[in-house]
Amino acid sequence: ARHWQEVNPYQPPALRPSKMEFETFVHTFGGVFEHSPWIAERAYELELGPAHDTSGGLHNALCRIFRSASETERLSVLNAHPDLAGKLAKAKRLTAESTREQASAGLDALTDKERELFSKLNAAYVTTFGFPFIIAVKGKTRQEILAEFEARIGNNRGVEFETACKQVERIALLRLKDMLPQ
Repeated sequence: ARHWQEVNPYQPPALRPSKMEFETFVHTFGGVFEHSPWIAERAYELELGPAHDTSGGLHNALCRIFRSASETERLSVLNAHPDLAGKLAKAKRLTAESTREQASAGLDALTDKERELFSKLNAAYVTTFGFPFIIAVKGKTRQEILAEFEARIGNNRGVEFETACKQVERIALLRLKDMLPQ
């Protein structure tokens, strides 16, 4: 055991959310939920401990805030998300996280026909539900995303609101996994 400790000494995580000052915490994690730093602000007040120094632990704290928020507040988080392969992407005005996520699914390299299809689906979805289509695209292909898009547009608003909220939480977890240990 002594040899193991000498060769592999304990290294605390580089980022320790439970030890951060308020401003640093909000600056670091305020964008995990797209353009919604209020979630990080409220989570900071939960008296975070060492269990929150992992992606799973901090995700739990942030999701508690998101889930306990009013429907209006959660809707504001949904509306903070950009359309997939939409105008903001074309104008290169996405957040760095959204840009990487959409590029990982090939949404930055659509054909004209695919871009037109996404544009029509985005418009129909927003008209139907009042918020953009949200899906955690990391690890998905364009075809998988389009299939999900076409399937979900047939949902009722209540089901789709909850589905979109779950996808927002999934996106937050994936972002945290890029920042913190598991």
